Amino acid sequence: MTFDKLWILNFLLAIPLLIFLQVVVKRKRRKNLAAYADSHLLPRLAPLETPARAVVRAVLVISAIALMVFSLAGPQWGEKYQEVSRKGVDIMVCVDISTSMMVEDAQPNRLERAKREVADLIRVATGDRLGLVAFSGVAFTQCPLTLDYQALQMFLDQLAVDLVPARFQGTDLGAAIDMGMTAFDPKSTTDKVLLLITDGEDNEEAGLKAAKKAAKEGIRIFVLGIGDPAGGPVPMLEGGGFEKDDSGKIILSKPDENTLREIASKTGGDYIRSEAGDFDLDQLYFNGIKQKTEAGILKTGKITIREERFFIFLLAAWALLLIEGVLRENILDISA
Repeated sequence: MTFDKLWILNFLLAIPLLIFLQVVVKRKRRKNLAAYADSHLLPRLAPLETPARAVVRAVLVISAIALMVFSLAGPQWGEKYQEVSRKGVDIMVCVDISTSMMVEDAQPNRLERAKREVADLIRVATGDRLGLVAFSGVAFTQCPLTLDYQALQMFLDQLAVDLVPARFQGTDLGAAIDMGMTAFDPKSTTDKVLLLITDGEDNEEAGLKAAKKAAKEGIRIFVLGIGDPAGGPVPMLEGGGFEKDDSGKIILSKPDENTLREIASKTGGDYIRSEAGDFDLDQLYFNGIKQKTEAGILKTGKITIREERFFIFLLAAWALLLIEGVLRENILDISA
């Protein structure tokens, strides 16, 4: 037997207190009656129930209370199987982890802002399969498409700039889109979406070419731009300070919003820039992805459901209270 709300059974710890109160009340009643009249007159004035009957009534009441507590806890035993299906779309989330994502023009930095946005998406996603691609100068699948959002969150938490060696740093949007496309099942008729989260500095200038390829395959690309258009200095991964060019000037990383808008437009997707809040991706999801795609059946199968048995305890409690009520009526009849 299992319980749906196991914590409710903690109320059973109050049973000893109820027993103590029962004893105290009985003793106080007898004491008050003794002060009211002589002991040889009490049976005529206020007939008392026998000690055995009093114990039986108390046991019945306390047992009924215990059974009601069990009922509230949601006892379950026995199993049945139920056919279920989930409807949604396939969404591959591609997150930029290049060094420019460490710029702090988005608090605390661009990468952490991106991770917060994706975490918020995971919380509001409704039946969609989600996957995760990390990219900089190269791209790799961090988590394949899955309905297990907790597993996806664990992979998201591990995203960091140092996952990619320094020699592969940079931003290759083409590699990200190509890698994301490989995650989809080409035989599936489910709508497919690439969600690109980046500051948009396409160093390899391959993003638009990959977007055209995605459009031909019916894959929509939605883009969340990270970073202030004014840009910010890129921190050095080692030694502190900021990255500098050959002339010694500090390098400013500025999001390339024009390229990102064009990539989204080529595939019939949308572009939005992350602002101060953490709900920009929610808007892109509900007002963009959900509006421009059609949910399909992603998974069918059987799930195990435990049988609810609370009513058995509730009926037993009702029966005990009914018996206790009959015994109480007999006492009143005698005293009348």
